[in-house]
Amino acid sequence: MSPVIRPRRLRTTPAMRRLVAETSLEPRHLVLPMFVADGIDEPVPISSMPGVVQHTMDSLRGAAAEAVAAGVGGLMLFGVPRAEDKDATGSGADAEDGILNRALRTLADDLGDSTVLMADTCLDEFTDHGHCGVVDGRGRVDNDETLERYVSMSLAQARAGAHLLGPSGMMDGQVATIRAALDAEGFTDTGILAYAAKYASAFYGPFREAVGSSLQGDRRTYQQDAANRLEALREVRLDLEEGADIVMVKPAMSYLDIVRDVAEMSDVPVAAYQISGEYSMISAAAERGWIDRDAAILESLTGIRRAGASIVLTYWAAEVAQRLS
Repeated sequence: MSPVIRPRRLRTTPAMRRLVAETSLEPRHLVLPMFVADGIDEPVPISSMPGVVQHTMDSLRGAAAEAVAAGVGGLMLFGVPRAEDKDATGSGADAEDGILNRALRTLADDLGDSTVLMADTCLDEFTDHGHCGVVDGRGRVDNDETLERYVSMSLAQARAGAHLLGPSGMMDGQVATIRAALDAEGFTDTGILAYAAKYASAFYGPFREAVGSSLQGDRRTYQQDAANRLEALREVRLDLEEGADIVMVKPAMSYLDIVRDVAEMSDVPVAAYQISGEYSMISAAAERGWIDRDAAILESLTGIRRAGASIVLTYWAAEVAQRLS
């Protein structure tokens, strides 16, 4: 007589389910993106991202310390300059006294090597046109001129104490150019978290508020088309060949197939970014009582991990880390 197969036997109790769980979610897997703004005296709530703020330097220090104490794997910093400090080339991005570089130095002094300090290596927050690079006379982003700016920005961030640089502009050759510049200046231990597959997404909307974006138009000439899958793998292969230490897929939740593909072909850790719109969708539905907020957060993050991400950037990183501890 054939045995009765009952898969439900392994679901009978919380302890049994925990014993056979195939995917884990731990504080170390999570990275907290943080915004620090110039010219503000107190944290400024971001209306489209409930619970997220533009930090002052003091509030940044406090929130960063709390996140690290909770066990998060790292912190990703975004700088928000004053509107009057933006210009066509994003000069505040590599200025020693620019808001992002000041914040990096401050947290490097506060936290040392107790966490992984990451920097957004992109010009969009600092340009008056809102694009991720230098715009030419025809209004298009000039790839090679932008790479020159990325080099200067990367060196400034490395000097300020960043452990990982996050080039997110999707410029061709950005990883190789930054790696060569870092090595030439002796920053051989500074790593590169490459935004290798970054899609032009409708879900970035709240982020634009968070960084005070000046963007008019879109970024479809350099970010990837949502319809394309093989193109993402080509981009990732190029970044790996150019020396990326970690590769990232952004957004995460609408692109879990890409996360899976990249995890299967990459020989370095894979990160995925649960972006602002994904955060805001869950937050808005939970505020209306349509879903269980805490359960939805954990389910979404577990899904990203299950797809193959070893690192997840999420605005819930500190909260979830505390819950998991």
